[in-house]
Amino acid sequence: MTDLHNLAARVRYVLVRTSHPGNIGSAARAIRTMGFERLELVAPARFPDREASALAAGADDVLAHARIHEELIDGLAGSSLALGLSARRRGVNLPEISPREAAQQALAATARGEQVALVFGNERTGLENEELARCHAMVRIPSVDDFSSLNLSQAVQVMAYELRVAMLGDAPAPTPTVRDDPPADAARMEQFYVHLAQTLDDIEFHKGREPTTIMLRLRKLFQRAQPDERELRVLHGILADAQRMAGLAKNDR
Repeated sequence: MTDLHNLAARVRYVLVRTSHPGNIGSAARAIRTMGFERLELVAPARFPDREASALAAGADDVLAHARIHEELIDGLAGSSLALGLSARRRGVNLPEISPREAAQQALAATARGEQVALVFGNERTGLENEELARCHAMVRIPSVDDFSSLNLSQAVQVMAYELRVAMLGDAPAPTPTVRDDPPADAARMEQFYVHLAQTLDDIEFHKGREPTTIMLRLRKLFQRAQPDERELRVLHGILADAQRMAGLAKNDR
C-alpha cells in the first residue's frame, strides 16, 4: 500500500484556465476517489469558491493543498512527463495515445521515481496549441465522433480510473527503463527552449522560415529525447558558444 501511495503521490492533475469553480471541486472528488491528491490550478477564473467546496463532496484536503499558478510552466515544474488531454486533433505534431496507454506511460515514469503531470484545458476551448506544445503526448478519450465533449471532471475521472487500475496491477506491469540520471524537469526544459530560440535568432537561422514551426519541431525532438540535466548543460554550452561566435562575426562585419 505504501508503494501504491508513493506512485500516486508522483502524479499531479493540472487544470488550466478552469472557468467554473464547481468543476475544480468535482475534479478534486474524482481524483480523491482513485487515491490521488495533487491538484495544480493554472489561472482559474475563481478559486477558492464555495461551489468548488460543495462539489468536492468531502475531498477538502485536495482543495486545501491545491496550488495556484499564473503560468502552465509553473504547474509543470518538477515533472519530467506531461500528458495533455484533448478532445480534438490539434495542429500540434504530438504522439496521440489512449488513456490506457497514457496510464502505462505514467506508471512506468512513476516507477522510475519521476513526476508526471496530466494536463486538462479550459471547459470550452480545451488546451491551446502553445499549452499542448509543452506536453510529451496528447491523450484522446475515445468518445463518439458526433458527441465527443466530456465534462472536465469526467475527463479527469477517466484518467484517474485508468491510472488506478494500472497501479493496482490489473493492467500489464511496465518494465522500467534504467537511466543513469532522470530526465530534466519541465522548468529546466523550458529554460533550454528559451535559450535555443534566442540562439537561433542570434545566428540568423530562420532566414524567412517560420520560427514558431521550427521551435515546435525542435520541442518535439527534445521531448522525445528527454535529456537529463547533465546533457542539458552540454547543450547550453554549445548554444552559448554559438552565440559568442555569432557576436564575433557581427563585430567583424
